[in-house]
Amino acid sequence: MTVEKPRRRLPRSVREREIVEAALRVFAQRGYHAAVVDEIAEVAGISKPMVYLYLGSKEELFAACIRHASAAMTAAFRQAADGGDAPELRLWRGLSAFFGFVAEHRDSWVILHRQAPQLGAAITEELARARDAVMDEVRGLVWRGIADADADEGEGRLGQEDADFVAQALVGAADSLTDWMETHPEESSERVALRLMNMVWVGMRDVLDGEVWTPPA
Repeated sequence: MTVEKPRRRLPRSVREREIVEAALRVFAQRGYHAAVVDEIAEVAGISKPMVYLYLGSKEELFAACIRHASAAMTAAFRQAADGGDAPELRLWRGLSAFFGFVAEHRDSWVILHRQAPQLGAAITEELARARDAVMDEVRGLVWRGIADADADEGEGRLGQEDADFVAQALVGAADSLTDWMETHPEESSERVALRLMNMVWVGMRDVLDGEVWTPPA
């Protein structure tokens, strides 16, 4: 007679993380509408009722996936871009971390970038909060660069509105380039980060140094 080994009891936070990671895989592979909780439970190694007990409905589970993916991406960016180095090195590390995350955590990016924008209001609101968190990190990175330039030059040419403008442009460009990466698999995440860095940093550096372009009269 075979005695079934009792299931190991885990802290709630660990069990929820396992469920969310299983859900990320299933949602990314099947899409939200085709994914079923039975398969998520099977991948997580628990029963279907336990999935509902821990994380609620399928929509709530998808929202938890958005929070999980967003938090991981934001943490990776923050950790990489943090530090006392020159502004261009902070930007380079931040961009490298972002594109590296997209390449290494494809399921998470599919959830955030492709599936979530197509779903209902509750998911859209969750996605908006996730985007705001990323935008805050990028805006803070740009503002630190502006503050460093002002400290060197002893004057404040640029303000918070400029930091917000640059952050919006950077995030928009980076989002678009993740689609470009998919059609150019020969380009490594580091190479994509380097190409974007070369496109944006020269202009940002000149503006921080007080140089601006104006159209001809």
